[in-house]
Amino acid sequence: MSPELLARDFLRALRGQRSQPAFSRRLGYRTNVSYMWEAGRSAPTAAVTLDAARRVGIDVRAALERFYRVAPAWLQQVEDPCTPAAVAALLDDLRAGRSVASLARAAAMSRHALGRLMRGQTEPRLPEFFTLVECFSLRLLDFVAAFVDPERLPSARAAHRKLDGARRAAYDVPWSQAVLRVLELAEYRALPAHQPGFVSSRLGIDADQEQDILELLLQSGQVELRDGRYRPTGALTLDTRKEPDAARRLRQHWSEVGVARAADDPAAVLSFNLGTLSQDDLPRVHELHRRYFAELRELMARSEPSEIVLLANVQLVRLA
Repeated sequence: MSPELLARDFLRALRGQRSQPAFSRRLGYRTNVSYMWEAGRSAPTAAVTLDAARRVGIDVRAALERFYRVAPAWLQQVEDPCTPAAVAALLDDLRAGRSVASLARAAAMSRHALGRLMRGQTEPRLPEFFTLVECFSLRLLDFVAAFVDPERLPSARAAHRKLDGARRAAYDVPWSQAVLRVLELAEYRALPAHQPGFVSSRLGIDADQEQDILELLLQSGQVELRDGRYRPTGALTLDTRKEPDAARRLRQHWSEVGVARAADDPAAVLSFNLGTLSQDDLPRVHELHRRYFAELRELMARSEPSEIVLLANVQLVRLA
């Protein structure tokens, strides 16, 4: 998706049925800034956009909570989530402790420019903000959907439908995501054509199950059959917390798979730490958990060649 087109569509969706001049006046402007924004001639800052969302009746704090599922500490502490300081806190939280240098490379920005944004010395314009949300979290579609219906965004409609289809496939057939990862392996991509049983033999599932899953992935648009091989149509990061009951079943599935496979894998790591800590330190544990997964995801994204499919499970369970 083009962040510039998405920004224009997002602002148009906020305006709704109002005329551009009326929307501009509602936001406190004497000139028709709405026309300039939607024409791509200028763009509001992220903070101005969030304030615009609030002025048209969107509960911005509730929208951010929908995006996170569980309100983070920074959101609980800020009085106004529509300020430049709140935007900086949001980006810093999504950064998850990763270095500015590595994130700047991912966002195709200079390290100094990103550093100024992260320190709140400059404010990101909306397209730039969308770029950073995607680079930091890989969940820009979920962020946008927390505020407006993606069906109202021409630049995001198809991608969001694909994301929902992939999420449904992950809920209903958890092995579908593992099959996708096998299709990304260098060994599979080197095949002259798809070999039935290749995927199932790598994952330890039935050959019939392999074929059913490949058909599901085709139907949901996650793969295409080209030159005799199945090819993923693009990497998607799925927020499986959207439906809590389905997400719990999914977590249980992969936890059970991890335990079962560890019995036959001498390199498997199944470690635990049982101890006590204060209520005040529990959020720090959750933050360490988020940072670990953010760094692991970043490492997986740049690791070449793709030779193995790795399952990483982390359990944080309060016992008493």
